[in-house]
Amino acid sequence: MSDSLTTEEMDQLVEAARQAVGKAYAPYSGFAVGAAALARDGRIFTGCNVENVSYGLTICAERTALVKAVSEGSQDIRAVAIYADTEQYCSPCGACRQVIAEFGSNITVIQANKHGKYLANSIEELLPGGFHAGMLGKGTI
Repeated sequence: MSDSLTTEEMDQLVEAARQAVGKAYAPYSGFAVGAAALARDGRIFTGCNVENVSYGLTICAERTALVKAVSEGSQDIRAVAIYADTEQYCSPCGACRQVIAEFGSNITVIQANKHGKYLANSIEELLPGGFHAGMLGKGTI
């Protein structure tokens, strides 16, 4: 990863995601997820998953955190941490991977579990060959 985070920064981001999981609205799956996005200016934006009875309208924690960052004026994202109270690491879904990649190919994605352990990868490692703005071609929106 080209923009390495310190262990302290990763720990802080995972803790923010862990705290956000308590705000999740997951009455259908029972699978609560918390996320935290670290902006380059040091601000942390948290999010949780918000389910909907029409499952396709559910929004993941990662996207909630990123939307909050953008709505608060921050588009320069360094890292995103994802936490669930599970044995396994909480990996972002495909849609979240694409949304994270929208903000840069060098963003660090931290996948955390309930034991305080985590994996860190760049979004490019998690979404090789992802769709990006350069593919749109001249004259398209």
